[in-house]
Amino acid sequence: MGIRDYSNKRVPLLGSDNNALTWLIILNGTVFILLNFLKIVYFFSEVPIDLFQHQILDWFSLPASLEKLGTRPWTIITYMFSHLGVWELISSLLWLWGFGYILQDLTGNSKLLPIYLYGGFVGGIFFLLTNNIFPVLALRVDTINPMLGGSAAVMAVAVATTTLAPEYRIFPLINGGIPLWVLTLIFVAIDYATIASASGGMAVAHLAGGAIGFLYIKQLGKGNDMGSWMISFWNWCDNLFNPEKKVAAISPKDKIYYKTEKPPYSKTPNITQQKLDAILDKINQEGYDRLTVEEKSFLKKASKEEL
Repeated sequence: MGIRDYSNKRVPLLGSDNNALTWLIILNGTVFILLNFLKIVYFFSEVPIDLFQHQILDWFSLPASLEKLGTRPWTIITYMFSHLGVWELISSLLWLWGFGYILQDLTGNSKLLPIYLYGGFVGGIFFLLTNNIFPVLALRVDTINPMLGGSAAVMAVAVATTTLAPEYRIFPLINGGIPLWVLTLIFVAIDYATIASASGGMAVAHLAGGAIGFLYIKQLGKGNDMGSWMISFWNWCDNLFNPEKKVAAISPKDKIYYKTEKPPYSKTPNITQQKLDAILDKINQEGYDRLTVEEKSFLKKASKEEL
């Protein structure tokens, strides 16, 4: 699986329907606004800021202590969508937008969310293991800052995208562009350099998130989509609360035509904007590899004619 070699004039937009990248950014931004709104309320109520930490933030962040985790197990999920600092949010969303946009462009719309969730969950597990297994950290586990933010999940997205297309270049005006592997290497090196510190558990969590992103893409290359069950479950829930979609699941065209393995006719299609848009929508949702031979031929011809 590699980078597509055609000119896509209708790239995935942040505001397009069912865009996983859009929803991840919205969710992270919404939780950030909620947490800071509550912090402002505490501040103007002249309540000690420590109470905000214990009464609000602790129910979103992932504690290092297994004992505390037992009282708030949902934090293994909520922590990866929660940011309190402005720069932490901006940093996470910039990395997520940059790598997530490329990942969606190369694989379609169904891989980003599973990779993000896997990265955050595995990163959280390794954060807990590191802080509770190694004595140098376990002896003071109750004083270790809880984990907050989507860094481990974003690391998974960054490594997955780099594994898929390491030579993909961004910022083309800078000496022909910077390969993705260079940026990801810097990202990984920073975390590696902080393992031997008080925040070593978080560094290990980020690297574990990156490892699951690498594994996801390698398995995908073998035909094993580790996130297909998530998409199936989401579609099942979506259809459960939107019964009208079941009626439209099978279009009249699919019901009436193309019942045989051999197509009823074969001809060179006319280059039309409507058909081109339909193919680009299919790429956005399912990925380039899901196109038929005819659709790939059409797309190649369209790129030459610069429709």
